[in-house]
Amino acid sequence: MTSITARIADGVLSIAPDDWDACAGPDNPFVGHTFLSALEESGSVGGRSGWQPLPVIVDGPDGRPAAIAPAYVKAHSQGEYVFDHGWADAWERAGGDYYPKLQVAAPFSPVPGPRLLLRDPDMAPALIAALQAVVDGNGLSSAHATFIAPEQVPAFEAAGWLIRQGTQFHWRNRGYGSFDDFLDQLASRKRKAIRKERAAAVEGLTIRHLTGADITPDHWDAFWTFYQDTGSRKWGRPYLTRAFFTRLGETMGDKVLLIVAERDGRPIAGALNLIGGDTLYGRYWGATEEVPFLHFELCYYQAIDAAIARGLAAVEAGAQGEHKLARGYSPVPTWSAHYIADPNFRRAVADFVTREREAVVAESDYLGELTPFRRGS
Repeated sequence: MTSITARIADGVLSIAPDDWDACAGPDNPFVGHTFLSALEESGSVGGRSGWQPLPVIVDGPDGRPAAIAPAYVKAHSQGEYVFDHGWADAWERAGGDYYPKLQVAAPFSPVPGPRLLLRDPDMAPALIAALQAVVDGNGLSSAHATFIAPEQVPAFEAAGWLIRQGTQFHWRNRGYGSFDDFLDQLASRKRKAIRKERAAAVEGLTIRHLTGADITPDHWDAFWTFYQDTGSRKWGRPYLTRAFFTRLGETMGDKVLLIVAERDGRPIAGALNLIGGDTLYGRYWGATEEVPFLHFELCYYQAIDAAIARGLAAVEAGAQGEHKLARGYSPVPTWSAHYIADPNFRRAVADFVTREREAVVAESDYLGELTPFRRGS
């Protein structure tokens, strides 16, 4: 059997962009070299953030990376959106050290996508084995791959990782030519409610869709204010630095869709999206004025408008939010995989994951019955 050697790189920036993107592919911007390197360059990861970027790489016969895992050594469980605080508490009460741990993820981004970046698909088992070796060889408690693309779940499962299920709410484009085409598929009462919400949200406002060079430094300053307000209320402090947004605009502005609400020419709210191969990804939102339904308008309805206009297949509007159901977003499963080094702790976590999945599946089935679509549509 041919031996395979894996290595740990000193951050995404230490890897040539072409080599990284040959593994990551073009469709999901959150695992591309440009996005992940912007996090490093801006100080959003690294330093004292508690996210130390240490990508794990398996090289191919040509000496170039054949498989990469965007891995981070974590000193906490913030910014992950798959909550393991209870696991950490239990392990530390038993006398163990849960941190540091290894996280395979797109930081601060609850966006499903590949976590095994594969130029050579046959290298998936070797890359998973390398992640386990990093944990075992460095005294880490565990490894966690979060928001895994569904097609990659079997590879982790085959390696014995624990599979955890969650739920998000995504909008699917059924070939709509306009927002009205979408509304026509909804029950009459829901259709009227959405039209009423939209009218109330935009009264007295101008809504702008900005991308590329149309996004100016003033727009980023305004959005930074929005982001700080939302971040301080939800997380205690924002995860991303101001420099990240400048870098994002400079390096991947053509993939950015900034939806801004203005009153008398002054931005009062905004929603930041990234444009993928076939999906619009909603990420951050904030406002300096309280306007009824404006959050739904900018984050959900305007995103649908943009997806239809661009011929995109889906809108993924982030984590949580059962309120998305009434607005045409449907429940879909999300997946994470977990490698627990200690066998006794693993058994306890496995029992929890099994019981949790039964509850998640039951709830998802129930929520699926609450979508606003007309029966049979």
